[in-house]
Amino acid sequence: MGTLRNGFFWGNSVSSMQTEGAAHEGGKGKSVYDTYLAGSESSDWDVAIDEYHRYPEDIELMKDLGMNCYRFQISWSRVQPDGEGEFNQEGIQFYSDLVDKLLDAGIEPMVALYHFDMPLNLAEKYNGFISKKVVDLFYDFGKKMIDALGDRVTYWLTFNEQNLYSATPSFQSSGYLTGDKSLHDLYQISHNVMMAHAKVANYIHDNKHDLKIGGMEAYSEVYPATPNPKDAAAVRRFKEFGNNNLIRLFTEGKYSDEVVTFMKNNGMADILVDKELEELSHVRSDFFSFSYYATTTIDSTQIPTGTAPNYYVEYGGKKNPYLEENEWGWQIDPVGFENVLIDLFNRTNLPIFPIENGIGVRETWDGENTINDSYRIDYLRDHIQAVKNAVQKGADVIGYLGWGLIDIPSSAGNVDKRYGVVYVNRSNHDLKDLKRVPKQSYYWLQKAFKSNGETI
Repeated sequence: MGTLRNGFFWGNSVSSMQTEGAAHEGGKGKSVYDTYLAGSESSDWDVAIDEYHRYPEDIELMKDLGMNCYRFQISWSRVQPDGEGEFNQEGIQFYSDLVDKLLDAGIEPMVALYHFDMPLNLAEKYNGFISKKVVDLFYDFGKKMIDALGDRVTYWLTFNEQNLYSATPSFQSSGYLTGDKSLHDLYQISHNVMMAHAKVANYIHDNKHDLKIGGMEAYSEVYPATPNPKDAAAVRRFKEFGNNNLIRLFTEGKYSDEVVTFMKNNGMADILVDKELEELSHVRSDFFSFSYYATTTIDSTQIPTGTAPNYYVEYGGKKNPYLEENEWGWQIDPVGFENVLIDLFNRTNLPIFPIENGIGVRETWDGENTINDSYRIDYLRDHIQAVKNAVQKGADVIGYLGWGLIDIPSSAGNVDKRYGVVYVNRSNHDLKDLKRVPKQSYYWLQKAFKSNGETI
């Protein structure tokens, strides 16, 4: 059921700081991640999985797995150490060589420009994306990378999980080091990040007609906790502010009318500058991409009166009693994945590309036997089947990328929270030998990829 298109993209997504390591090599400058120290449940970011040195070995694994697409991210501070001023040719050459190796292996490269790793200089000097100066600098960086790699890279993203810039994670992800984290600052950052996307997207569409660029969100289904109409109303409003507003910006170049009204009623009309809105109006997307891991519910009775819709899940989020969860409380919901795929296609009428999906589990290797991760096989099978179901119901889905199919530190730096079908032999505080060891899920996923999803 749900035969997938010829040329369907199968593969993997990663960020630079969770893979590359080589934090002090190759002319790289510091990013904010270089200030994050190891903790009891986290590593520092100096080595990660040493992809900077080991990517040829890992590309061979990707090829053997049957991957034909790899979404990686360019470290801004590797190619432009201060985020402004001179570019680092050695850093640009690293990514150029990576692209060439991927293409030689029959793997389509997909580039994301930013994954929360603001160059430290821009965070300290300008306070990150709350500054319009940083918007312009991001455009300079993006244009440089497009001009350098666009002859070989067709698919582009600006920001990973861009809707997170309209929620509390925005302050860390944007390089915001000082300030009172006010609602006005949140909306200014969110707007500035959208302007940065607009400048790059419009550059591509005006000048690079063979390239494709799309929006990217962290998208998870949200349900009312009960049949209480107030729960349903809270869900609708949260989705409008947290998901749908950005979808409209990506596809039509316009803010949601409800969001604009909220901004004007809450002292944020100054953010909506006519000249910038005109630039935004030209934004379009060639595809829509998103990450999907888990779902939640909203209990409206837990949301204080006057809370901005952006924060509804923080106050009203509640476990769904019908779903299982992993150790970190992420609830497993492949039905929600199918619903999101169909809903996004209906809303955007664009090719839909889920580019992050997976389950984090604490695992160890005994040094000899293959890790039996049947739970990961179950998770991947159910989510790939959800893709096939969505296609059978009419959604145009162009690919499926797992998250971190070779183990990488989690977004919080926890190496013990593993998503991969390949084990990397290190822990949070012991680098060991970084050996790559396929798990049982590797051989299962290999059959799924090589059969274009028929054998699952």
